[in-house]
Amino acid sequence: MTARDDANFLLAAPVEKVRAVSPARAKNLAKMGIRTVSDLLQNYPHRYIDLSHTASIARAQIGEFVTIVGQVDEVVQKQPRPRMDILEVSLFDGSGILMAVWFRQPWMAKRFAKGMRVAFSGKIGFEYGFKRMNSPLVAFLDDAEKGATDAVQLHSVHHATENVSATWMRRFIANALEQTADLSDPLPADLRVSRNLISKKAALRQIHFPHDKKELAEAHARIAYEEVLCLQLEMMMRRNDETSVGTPHEHTPGEHVRALRKALPYELTDEQEQAVEEISRDMCASTCMNRMLLGDVGTGKTVVAAFALALAADSGLQAAMMAPTEVLARQYAQKMGPLFDTCGISWGILTGATSAQERETLLEEAVSGTLSVLFGTHALIEPDVQFAHLSLCVIDEQHRFGVNQRARLRMKGECCDLLVMTATPIPRTLALTLYGDLETSYIRRRPASRPPTQTCVVSRHARGRAYEEIRQALKEGRQAYVICPLVGLSRKKRAEHAESGQMAASLRGGADIADPKAAEQEAAHLQRDVFQGYTVGLLTGHMTSAEKQQVMHDFHEGNIHVLVATTVVEVGIDVPNATMMMIEDAERFGLSQLHQLRGRVGRGQYPGKVFLVADPGKEDTEVQARMDALVSTTDGFELAQADLVARREGDVLGDRQHGAATLKLVNVIDDEKLISFAHEDARALLAHDPHLEAPQNRALHREIQRVFAHYDETTTKGA
Repeated sequence: MTARDDANFLLAAPVEKVRAVSPARAKNLAKMGIRTVSDLLQNYPHRYIDLSHTASIARAQIGEFVTIVGQVDEVVQKQPRPRMDILEVSLFDGSGILMAVWFRQPWMAKRFAKGMRVAFSGKIGFEYGFKRMNSPLVAFLDDAEKGATDAVQLHSVHHATENVSATWMRRFIANALEQTADLSDPLPADLRVSRNLISKKAALRQIHFPHDKKELAEAHARIAYEEVLCLQLEMMMRRNDETSVGTPHEHTPGEHVRALRKALPYELTDEQEQAVEEISRDMCASTCMNRMLLGDVGTGKTVVAAFALALAADSGLQAAMMAPTEVLARQYAQKMGPLFDTCGISWGILTGATSAQERETLLEEAVSGTLSVLFGTHALIEPDVQFAHLSLCVIDEQHRFGVNQRARLRMKGECCDLLVMTATPIPRTLALTLYGDLETSYIRRRPASRPPTQTCVVSRHARGRAYEEIRQALKEGRQAYVICPLVGLSRKKRAEHAESGQMAASLRGGADIADPKAAEQEAAHLQRDVFQGYTVGLLTGHMTSAEKQQVMHDFHEGNIHVLVATTVVEVGIDVPNATMMMIEDAERFGLSQLHQLRGRVGRGQYPGKVFLVADPGKEDTEVQARMDALVSTTDGFELAQADLVARREGDVLGDRQHGAATLKLVNVIDDEKLISFAHEDARALLAHDPHLEAPQNRALHREIQRVFAHYDETTTKGA
């Protein structure tokens, strides 16, 4: 075995293989999610301190963010009251004294010693006669590699804990880099040259220990490009595997499609027409369709999907449409079923709540080919569900399903066309990154007949105003939602924390104040104290399928006037008469999720109104920005872009999206060109070498297998 082979195998080895990582230290690293040598090398710095631009203590301005280099003069620990530990470190640079202060981090004291050379980076304040920084970033310059601190302009700051200091983390990573110095480069040489990319070895060194901004930019470009390229290739090869057996179906529009158009009580929008045309073109082609329909909330994706289902029926073939929740699956059946009855298209619905007798009948009709369209949930991918001629799979909110779940449905037929839909607005660069194996169709605008929805923020103490407006809407015959977080706060605790001014902090990290019965308590309170004379219902993910179905039926029929719900109503629920919504603890939601919830009202002829119940506070600028954005625009794609800037792609889509967790460095806002290049290169590579079997591509194929070994399956349950 060569030194290069040793270095490659070391990546998957336990982190204890790195020098200085003892079994005890390995356990502490495991708590940070670092279990292998590869995990350690991918523990990239979260910040960099710019040592090329520093200020003296004397010249540093109050309120300014600066970096100050000096020597530790004194380390003082205080405990003015129980569980209130304060650490004060004074720094001297020849021009003055700076006090750095940490609260509730007594373990930090072990890292400082008198005379130590350090850099503090943070915001300058002034208190008790001294300039000061609260919890600054720290660079321990005496520990810099080989003492060459004067030549280094950037100092990396890695995540640290009580048991794994930043100094030890740098030492572990430096050792890992040395032990993997002979690592083979997964990118083919001609690709690196064409894209002007540095080697993998150089990129890893420069991302962890850059000398200057140029080196950091080179490292970021190389690693981010590789992340996107590997994800694109993995998805494209998986998609090719799904359609590798059989001959693609070339569909032909006929009577069912024409009948569906005649049966619609309205005209399609231009964007809907374009999406129908793109889907029809793909389905009529001699290759398998791989298309994603991205539509903002309320833009009418369902009717577009109906045309795809009708086209499959026109060819005498079958289609399946899978939704993430039973509520959504039944709603699609209720909306499309009557249209299909008019058009002569046979259909059925299969969920976990389907009776044994009805299930048996549906399975017989599916396997005999007499059933054209089958709606359903995860029940569709059960082994005993078989089709005679399945030619089209439609998957709604596809990121809520695991990769293998999606594949299992598609592989119930030969060379099935695939249409995936999402109501989560996704900016173009993010769609290209995570869904680069799919062609995309966009629907951005709601039908002109639907009035706009108004959004406003109300404080917890002023929610009476919202109640009054909801009561007025109820008097006029309308209905309303009251949304509680999945794990909410009881009314009493919510009031207590609002009074103390700690609401935002509690919501972000206060598991000890969580109350999973908050929705039930809220429903009881509203029925008893607020909406007397009206019926208040409750819908949560903890209810049985039969209970959910009954509640939604009663709400749709108007028997329930106010529905208290968790985010189980986030996607797809369509009750045209519901015009009012109150979202409790709105701080807990991201922009995209709030926008999805807002999309449940104003879906009929009457305008909608949404009340965001929140007390952001002057210091919580992130929450305030989210609230302001919701109030100022109803454009879901604009909000999604803002959500990306604030929270990054993993939070917008969630960890359920296959491969999203492999994107450690990619920023879909800043790396737009890089993403496009990687997408082009992935398509070109597979066009010439579909399985990456050529000698120059084998290292890349091995890297893809290693990276995606643990991202094969995810599942989701309703809220």
